[in-house]
Amino acid sequence: MKTYRLGSNEGVYAPGVVRWAKECYWNEPDRPALRNVVMGWNVPEAAVEALLSGAAPYTIEGETVVFSHEE
Repeated sequence: MKTYRLGSNEGVYAPGVVRWAKECYWNEPDRPALRNVVMGWNVPEAAVEALLSGAAPYTIEGETVVFSHEE
């Protein structure tokens, strides 16, 4: 199991981006674009799919999203 940490910066608040992507993930045609946004943190597609679909729970530590996924 690998743990991923999606950090924020001056222009991007990671918890907000993940929340937005999860809320929009129900719309199947949008899924590839939403996955690409989160993959910008250098996270593999399978892990992003698990995060956005709700299969991988996450926590927020300050301004960082933390979740784990089997590789």
